[in-house]
Amino acid sequence: MRAARFHEYGPADVLVIDDIPEPHAGPGEIRVRVAAVSVNAVDWMYRAGMLRDYIPDNLLPATPGCDAAGTVDEVGEGVTGVSVGDAVFGLAMTFGASAEHVVLTAWAPVPATWSPEQAAGAGLAVATAVSGLNTLGDLSGKTLLVEGAAGGVGSAAVAIAAARGATVIGTASEAKHEYLRGIGALPTTYGPGLADRVAALAPGGVDVVLDAAGSGSVTDLLAIAGEESRLAVVANIQLTTSLGLRYISAENDSAHLAEGATHGANGHYTPHIAETFPLDKIAEAHRYAERRRTQGKIVVTL
Repeated sequence: MRAARFHEYGPADVLVIDDIPEPHAGPGEIRVRVAAVSVNAVDWMYRAGMLRDYIPDNLLPATPGCDAAGTVDEVGEGVTGVSVGDAVFGLAMTFGASAEHVVLTAWAPVPATWSPEQAAGAGLAVATAVSGLNTLGDLSGKTLLVEGAAGGVGSAAVAIAAARGATVIGTASEAKHEYLRGIGALPTTYGPGLADRVAALAPGGVDVVLDAAGSGSVTDLLAIAGEESRLAVVANIQLTTSLGLRYISAENDSAHLAEGATHGANGHYTPHIAETFPLDKIAEAHRYAERRRTQGKIVVTL
């Protein structure tokens, strides 16, 4: 099968298309014929060698891609509730999704309201957003500040938190404020003076904060949150660790994906796609992602 791989760390140009053996579903897994896969920050960071402290070098060559959407073509032993031919989106155990076939270890049905590209953009974003929100407890009646609310994880968090009963304030550049209003957030800009701007929007204060941006503002966000237990950080593992804060990563849990799918089906959550690229242009997709200024998700189609 065709797969995008990098044989060494480096810029996006190290990505090539190789012909490699197909994977197969093991117990508790499914395999899908991939229609689309998203490009996440962790993908280009891995390719660039920025995750060497967390991922062994001996795994090269490696195929990027953590989440995908497609059609089930193998069902592993012990798996129930899904059949060959079903349209699903979900997570690979680690990487490997930028290929014609990928094995998923967590998945959910694709809502009829989503395109394959939108489904591909939902997996890691939803899993990360739900993991972060769950650490913040019951959100009903609470005010939540989401830093980086227009990105993939941030927009999923806004939609899910609003559906859980929270009032959501979201930060983004001013050009993205109308988008934030459309997904249920009170928008404000990020950067110096954030605490004052948030106070104007929420005179009663902010109850909890989710950092989905990794922009280096975590110390300011901690000051707004008031205490560590009221702040969830799902971006910038290096800075978070250095400050002694908890870093929240996506959990490989089908129930988390199902929550996103439910909100997709009822119209509360629609993944926003910033740009799409074919597989043979995946290097361009990585370069686009490295700009860190996208509104929504970058998707590669097969």
